[in-house]
Amino acid sequence: MNRRAFLSALGVGISSMPAVSFGQGRPLAPGEVRAPAKPAAPPPPVRKATIAKLFGTPDGHPNGLDVTAEGVWIGEQVTDRVILMDINGKVLNAFQTECHNCSGLAVGGGYLWLSANGAPQFDRPIKIDNRSQEILQCRMDGTVVKRHPIPLGGGGATGIEYVDGTLWMVASRLRALMQVNAETFQPIVAHPFQMRRSHGLAWDNGAMWIVDGVDEPRLVKMNAKTGATLESIQLAAGEPDPHGLAMLNGKLYFCDAGIHPGWERDKSPHTGWVCRVDVV
Repeated sequence: MNRRAFLSALGVGISSMPAVSFGQGRPLAPGEVRAPAKPAAPPPPVRKATIAKLFGTPDGHPNGLDVTAEGVWIGEQVTDRVILMDINGKVLNAFQTECHNCSGLAVGGGYLWLSANGAPQFDRPIKIDNRSQEILQCRMDGTVVKRHPIPLGGGGATGIEYVDGTLWMVASRLRALMQVNAETFQPIVAHPFQMRRSHGLAWDNGAMWIVDGVDEPRLVKMNAKTGATLESIQLAAGEPDPHGLAMLNGKLYFCDAGIHPGWERDKSPHTGWVCRVDVV
């Protein structure tokens, strides 16, 4: 499907939502009784959780995150290093990458996927003067195999997640959760959303968890086929600020990068921490 057709399909998907009738419809015939209105569907449940701080990362600004059997994979936003740690915080491996403003990380298909979203700002030790928004497909040592532009002019991609030969991403300009073929990067589906600050992604058996929220962060679970919101987890004020997100063995994990839109840098007192979400 080409770009025009895909964007048109997106537009149709939005505009063809069931219309809401504000009137009473046609007049009733003599003796006719109007059928009772169907009850409105209940809103998706909102759950609470406690956050367990596990360990801090060596470079202190973790933004991309994936958790696999090998350990906790971290994409650092300032140093643009990838660091592999065990669940107790021991560094197993670390290497420099060509990512710039690393904002997402995924492991899958034998590759490391990194989302690059910016210029060489902040105090980066290695200044990669690249302002493009792209996803780097790398070998597991960080060597770049291919650079992929964000499909459909989707702007930056923050959270990314590899699932069964496809890559899911938050396409910021489109304000959509988009799935692409990991080999061709052709779009497969995109679900528009109204989230204010979408970020990390975590796959959960046919659904996708997405980080959202500005001052009161939450984790939103979306049906991957329909885009419908299934439930959410509301984090309490003062908790670590989620950026990267991952799931392993039914547990959600996130990291606090300390670099949040509209906030003073490192405003979060939990900057640099990797955390586990324990649903109440």
